[in-house]
Amino acid sequence: MPVTTTYWAEHAWLGGDAVEPGVAVEPGVALEVADGRLTAVRAGVDTPPPGATTLRGLTVPGLANAHSHAFHRALRGTVQVGSGTFWTWRDTMYKVASRLTPDTYHALATAVYAEMALAGVTAVGEFHYLHHAPGGTPYAEANAMGEALIAAAGDAGIRITLLDTAYLSSGFGEPPNEHQRRFSDGTAEAWAERVSALSALPALKDTDQDRVRIGAAIHSVRAVPADQLATVADWAGERQAPLHVHLSEQPAENEACLAAYGRTPTRLLADHGALGAGTTAVHATHLTDEDIALLGDTRTGTCMCPTTERDLADGIGPAVALQRAGSPLSLGSDSHAVIDLLEEARAMELDERLRTRTRGHWTAAALLRAATADGHAALGRPDAGRLEPGALADFTTIALDSVRTAGPPPRLAAETAVFAASAADVRHTVVGGRHVVRDGIHALVPDTARALADSIAALHD
Repeated sequence: MPVTTTYWAEHAWLGGDAVEPGVAVEPGVALEVADGRLTAVRAGVDTPPPGATTLRGLTVPGLANAHSHAFHRALRGTVQVGSGTFWTWRDTMYKVASRLTPDTYHALATAVYAEMALAGVTAVGEFHYLHHAPGGTPYAEANAMGEALIAAAGDAGIRITLLDTAYLSSGFGEPPNEHQRRFSDGTAEAWAERVSALSALPALKDTDQDRVRIGAAIHSVRAVPADQLATVADWAGERQAPLHVHLSEQPAENEACLAAYGRTPTRLLADHGALGAGTTAVHATHLTDEDIALLGDTRTGTCMCPTTERDLADGIGPAVALQRAGSPLSLGSDSHAVIDLLEEARAMELDERLRTRTRGHWTAAALLRAATADGHAALGRPDAGRLEPGALADFTTIALDSVRTAGPPPRLAAETAVFAASAADVRHTVVGGRHVVRDGIHALVPDTARALADSIAALHD
């Protein structure tokens, strides 16, 4: 008979709309867990039940980081020196990418995913295109880099959706440049053959399937020729796997796409069957009204990454219009300028305030939903991101007594978490009922800062 573990949350956000402040925050909630899932959620429990683990603060469903490039964490600080554009930033990124091996990538990703757990993230969507050795030579094990990421997530105690990415050209008919050769499989058919072998690995079959998902990604319309888009989309559709794509991050991409195909990137994806409820467009910063309607009508999701979009001076995407059109919103830390999903959530609202000079585009509850349930759904995990029986037992607790969060009444804990707290206020992270972060210390990577410093130093001169 399964062993039941009980956690007692001092306060818990149970996921309501909370049009009125605080109506979804309940005091004294017992969370019962067996076999990695919630079996009971009981509100109104005034004191911890015997044997329960106490979680002081506000407990919310585990956060979903829907868009990550783990190796970009090694760029933090270095790419903030001086000025430049997205394209000059990319040159620095290529230099770091060229130095990664399966072993060094595993070490770096383990530390990065541990940092995510410390920030309350319980599942990551890893947009993975660093497939081969420098120069494009396949490793003896064709999926060595992807396997390193899967192992790293396990070692850091979080779930992963590995979004294996097709990256075939430098841009609209141009072959991959010297840095991009290790990203490319040559053709979409060769990409599909390699990723099918990854998804069929015996090690994955033996793994807890709740921990690992294999999805697909189209890097961008500039990196996958139009006549090969459908191959990637069909691979994902046949397997009901998530499909993600960088979309209209830069005006230059839109202009080049119009010149090459006479249509916008969104229309190009639609014409090749790459949009739909299983697809998530990442960034979607520079869209036409028709693009927004296409994404909404097809129920294609949108992943906003505000801290990266502002760091790279990309612009502010039309998140409000997209959601109104019918596109579910999720959040990602992308280049890891910071890893803080609470900051991503509030940045989406605050950036929109700057753009429109009006306030209150989303409630705290709506922003939490983007960071939790809708983010997990984008990663192929509709059974995560909610505190209710049957859901995965993934949750995180945010302190309400830090210098950032002290003061507001507990009924406003959701507003406090979204608009004042940071990743530094995360006290506990539980994944599948396992206490991965306890009192701000990672149980599996206790000196995460040292792990980050050592793994990053190995990639720099």
